[in-house]
Amino acid sequence: MAVVLIVDDDQRLAALLQDFLQAEGMVVRVASNGREMWQQLAAEPADVVVMDWMLPGGQDGISLVRELRAKSGPPILMLSARGEDEERIHGLESGVEDYLAKPFNARELLARLKVLLRRAGRGDPGRLLHFGPFVLDLVERRLSRAGEVVELSPAEMDLLLVFAQRPNRALSRDQLLQALGGDDEGRFDRSIDVRVTRLRKLIEENPRQPQFLLTERGVGYRFTPRDTKAASHAEMGSADDAPKGIAG
Repeated sequence: MAVVLIVDDDQRLAALLQDFLQAEGMVVRVASNGREMWQQLAAEPADVVVMDWMLPGGQDGISLVRELRAKSGPPILMLSARGEDEERIHGLESGVEDYLAKPFNARELLARLKVLLRRAGRGDPGRLLHFGPFVLDLVERRLSRAGEVVELSPAEMDLLLVFAQRPNRALSRDQLLQALGGDDEGRFDRSIDVRVTRLRKLIEENPRQPQFLLTERGVGYRFTPRDTKAASHAEMGSADDAPKGIAG
């Protein structure tokens, strides 16, 4: 699963993009300024960054791009209401891989992100995750085995999706709680252990000797889908199905 970080102080625009890109099978994080961007990147690396030119907090998008480039950060797509050639050239020269002027078509943004992800070796985002005899539909939130739906509670599905979006990574309980949104149940540290135990009973042939959901001693847990393969999420019927002319 490709991880996209949107850095934009326009909450409405960021929310629209987050919903649209998540529906396309991407993991989307949002930051409204430079400080939040660095916090998000420290918590979870991004595969691509969507950066607004104009940002609050004393740093604009260009200065943040330069800082990211100094650290060999992920590819960046710049958004800006400044569509003049001179501004585009300035943005590209600062180190961004692509530039999109507002307002824009969300499908064009998606297409450009896919190109950046392919160049970075991430391929197209996937909708279906295959592991062992299971198929997990990341968009429909459905787990099936041999064509039969496996019944999971909302809490179990939430946790499985968090793992599926971060395969082969050791995740601490704090990271899992944060990814789950810090709900009331999640405030109790042992609730993660309880959910993992329940989930193992559903997806492991032998829960005492798990193949997929492994314990990382001193850290937390790691999800290791064997023979993982992703099926590209089919395009919507037409460009009209996606939000168009998004302005910032």
